[in-house]
Formats: sequence, C-alpha cells, structure tokens
Amino acid sequence: MSSNTLTSKVENDRVLVLERDFDAPRELVFTMFKDSEHLKQWWGPRGWELPVCNVDFQPGGMWHYCMKCADQNQGEYFGMESWGKGVYKEIIEPEKIIYVDSFSDPEGNTNEDMPSTTNTLEFIDLGGRTKLINRAEYDSAESLKTVTDMGVIEGITETWDRLEEALQKVK
Repeated sequence: MSSNTLTSKVENDRVLVLERDFDAPRELVFTMFKDSEHLKQWWGPRGWELPVCNVDFQPGGMWHYCMKCADQNQGEYFGMESWGKGVYKEIIEPEKIIYVDSFSDPEGNTNEDMPSTTNTLEFIDLGGRTKLINRAEYDSAESLKTVTDMGVIEGITETWDRLEEALQKVK
C-alpha cells in the first residue's frame, strides 16, 4: 500500500474503518490532532478553512469548530459554514484519541437531526512512519449511510491528504 492511499471498510453495518500511513513519526501525527493551530492548517476538505477552532484537549473537554468554504470554484458551497464539535472521552498520548463527533450550532449545541459518531483514532508507530486507524461508530446502519451519502469518505480522503501536506511542512 502506498503511503497516500486511504482504505475504508464497513464492519457490523455501522462502523466505518479508515486507515492510512503517514510519512511522519507517531508523536508528530498525534500532535496535529490536539493543537488548534495545527488543526487550522489541515482539517476539512480542500477549499474549506477553520475560522473557529477551539480545543480543550482533555477527557471531558470539547473541540468546537466551524468549517467554511473559501473556494469560489465550489459554487453553491462557497461561503457555507458547517459547525461541529467533538467531546473527548479518552486520550492516551501518543496512541489513542476517542471522541464523540457531532454537528452543532455556533453556540456548541448538538444538532440532534444529524448523526453523531464515536471516533476512535489509533496512532501506530511504524518506526518513523505512522499508521492512523479511525474507527467511526454510528448508532445505526442508516446513520452511516447518511454520512456516506454526504461524502464522508471523499471528505476524509481530502482532509488526510491535507494532513500529510501539513506534516511535511512541520517535519
């Protein structure tokens, strides 16, 4: 598998497993997920930026963010905002982050009409390289289908491409 290939599979009809290798040490890849200044450099699909990114990186802490489309070439999406929040459940540095990811409003209230996800990120040391495994668990197969239809795999592919680019700049 080449280093820039994202693989995805579904387990038990409601768990989306995404894997990719990154050409950077595990500690650095982990750091990219815990610091707002790093997240602003790469989180979200191409053409989107994070004008708001507040991170309280501790169990029980919250990550509240706004993704905004800044690319005029994306037509109807240009100027669109998408608010989200993550609530950290478990952090084992630099091995694992478990958080519940939800759509939210600008005040951080969860949008109950959209599926929430329990994400388990595993950072596996490959001796100077890192395998990242994201297990995204949904409450039902229907919820997983909703986000798949919204383009979650394409979005994560672009997001992790941007992560690899950001890693190369800070290495």
